[in-house]
Amino acid sequence: MKKNYDFSKARRNPYAKRLKKQLTIRLDQDTLTYFRELAGEVEIPYQTLINLYLRECVAKKKRPSLRWKNAG
Repeated sequence: MKKNYDFSKARRNPYAKRLKKQLTIRLDQDTLTYFRELAGEVEIPYQTLINLYLRECVAKKKRPSLRWKNAG
């Protein structure tokens, strides 16, 4: 390892704005199981799969149905 490095020709990371942010999210067990199983089928991490799905929702401006089913 060098004592000093020359960063005079360095440039900023052009993808820095697209970096992912870590957060805590609470999901129903059924939802988590669904995405984990699907991720296993397509062989990608389930968190990546959830992110891809949410990104698609954003791109298509999908909105969730906020109609609640009666419990009776």
